[in-house]
Amino acid sequence: MSEVTGRQFPMRPRRDTTPLSRTLVMVPLAVSAVYFLFPLWWLLVAATKPFGRQFSGNGLWFGGFGLFGNIGKLTAQDNGIFWRWMLNSVLYCGIGALVGTLLSAMAGYALAKYEFKGRDHLFGLVLAAVLVPKILFTLPLYLMFSGIHLIDNPLAVLLPSVVSPFGVYLSRVFATQSVPDEVIEAGRLDGAGEFRIFRSLGMRMMLPALVTILLFQFVDIWNNYLLPAMVLSDDRLQPVTVGLVGWNASHVAVPPPLVVIGSFVSVVPLLIAFLALQRFWRAGMTAGALK
Repeated sequence: MSEVTGRQFPMRPRRDTTPLSRTLVMVPLAVSAVYFLFPLWWLLVAATKPFGRQFSGNGLWFGGFGLFGNIGKLTAQDNGIFWRWMLNSVLYCGIGALVGTLLSAMAGYALAKYEFKGRDHLFGLVLAAVLVPKILFTLPLYLMFSGIHLIDNPLAVLLPSVVSPFGVYLSRVFATQSVPDEVIEAGRLDGAGEFRIFRSLGMRMMLPALVTILLFQFVDIWNNYLLPAMVLSDDRLQPVTVGLVGWNASHVAVPPPLVVIGSFVSVVPLLIAFLALQRFWRAGMTAGALK
């Protein structure tokens, strides 16, 4: 018996990848990276060219530097309304992402850690809502907001943005994996209330997942176009996506190079948010993958 228990079994050697397998993986990844980064590179090159030369010369390489002058012309157009659009987008995305992440965390935590009648059916509805494209809700939301007189009101953009079925789904998955039931029971034995346990323990353990949901929410709200275009007719309330499309439609009043420059500037906040939160994002996407 001692001989059996004391025997040491050799570990299986790690299989080295072959050049062919690495090539089969790296080539599609490289093609995908070029495909997705190509428009961004063109936008960077065009925005830095002197004004009026955005569509001339080599479109994939720099031809002079006029970025600061271009931003000056962008600021002068329509009394600087572009920066008002940028501020609107930051406010809509910031408030919507923060509130939406908090609501998603609370709903996902409740679905993961509390037993109640109909919990599985409720989670099934959340999964069904994830599968429904948001564009299908645009017309019903417009009719509803029109009936309660919320057209041309920022709440018509903010209220739908704080509801995220995908965020609830991620929160439920992460809460199940990262918040042990023993920790919750220990908090209850110490006399902490349910909300305090969620705020002090649950949210701390779910932090990587919450940052992931925050980033997804921010990008989703920033890229939203159809709903703000329908419910906001006042130029000073529109986000930058709707404003740039309006500029692009009026070629006579607004020079086309300004649309290119404005598009480049509007991408910068998304890049900053992604680069600042990517370490949390990577941790959040892999949380629960290993036991």
